[in-house]
Amino acid sequence: MIKHIVFWNLKDTAEGRSKQENALLIKQGLEGLVGRIDGLLKAEVGIGLDADGYDLCLYSEFSSKEALDAYQVHPEHDKVRKFVRSVNTARAVCDYEV
Repeated sequence: MIKHIVFWNLKDTAEGRSKQENALLIKQGLEGLVGRIDGLLKAEVGIGLDADGYDLCLYSEFSSKEALDAYQVHPEHDKVRKFVRSVNTARAVCDYEV
């Protein structure tokens, strides 16, 4: 199993919406991919509580490294990724196998 964790900081306003509104759209978009992309077992998006930390965190699980690789180029994921890129200011990622 592969765990894929991503952190983002978001712009205060972007795409005509507030940071909170965009965070909720990202949460809905990423969590909505479960069951639509083979090998994506779990996706949980948390909105940060600490002003000194990241604004958003994705915790996801994949059945294999190949499933993660397929997710990265999947058209449904790409739609969400394009939106995330338009509203974020920073990103950190860690993938690891368990």
